[in-house]
Order: sequence, then structure tokens, then C-alpha cells
Amino acid sequence: MDLNCTTFSSPVGVISLFENNGSISSLQFQSFSPSSKNPTLLCAQAQLLEYFAGTRKTFELSLYLNGTPFQAKVWKAIKRIPYGQTVTYGALANTLGTSPRAIGMTCAANPTPILIPCHRVIGKNNNLTGYSAGKGIKTKRQLLFREENFNN
Repeated sequence: MDLNCTTFSSPVGVISLFENNGSISSLQFQSFSPSSKNPTLLCAQAQLLEYFAGTRKTFELSLYLNGTPFQAKVWKAIKRIPYGQTVTYGALANTLGTSPRAIGMTCAANPTPILIPCHRVIGKNNNLTGYSAGKGIKTKRQLLFREENFNN
């Protein structure tokens, strides 16, 4: 497996992207080095910076997701949540015929947060519960706040 990485600063902290055979395989909130000038990584970095600037609402990237068929189904549903909107764990669970806990566990296993916007999945009564990326709930709140402000 040929794995490349690039690291850059973002408004929500340092982000490292990993590429595997032309697809993004991981987004992590920590620094890795050395940074690659791989075209797939540079394209993903550019799209993320556009997202943070409020000029991009969807990503046009190939993702390599190593997960179960159930996880793939949940991640696909999460990718359909529109920019600036949220869905509760319960509502998503009802749509997919599963439990809110299974949705939460799948969100926690998301290898590409932001690109698969699990920050848009929230608890009942609009509670911001659970976020395994970055600085947890603080990062989730920052991402939702950015989307809300750029969506108006």
C-alpha cells in the first residue's frame, strides 16, 4: 500500500490528510510529516480550505473507506445531509432501520470527518453530543457554526 500524507493548518486546528492509490483514506486532527506534494492530497487540501472559507459546500473527492457494509451505508447517508443542516442520531437511525447508538458508533469510526460530515449528526433536542475528531464537541460546534454563518 502506497500511503502519502500532507499536513496543513485550518481554522479548527492542524489537519493531516492521507491518500491511498488516488483516494483520500483518512483525515486526522494532528500533525504528521513529511508532507507530500501528491496531487490528490493537494486537491483535497484546496477543497477543505475552500470549505473553511465558505466557498465550498460539497466535496468532489474520491474516498477510500475501509469499513463494514453497514458503516458504508451510514456514511453514505451522512454525506447526503445538506451543508448547514443537521439530523438527529434518532432520525437517521429511523431512516436506516437501526438504533441511534449504532449511528453514533459509526460516526465515531468515520475515517474522514468533515469530508463525511458526521458533525451534522446531533442529539435529540439539538444537543451537540459526541464528536471523536479534533477537540470533540468544541470542533463540532465550530464546524456547525461556520456552516450556519456561511449558509445565510
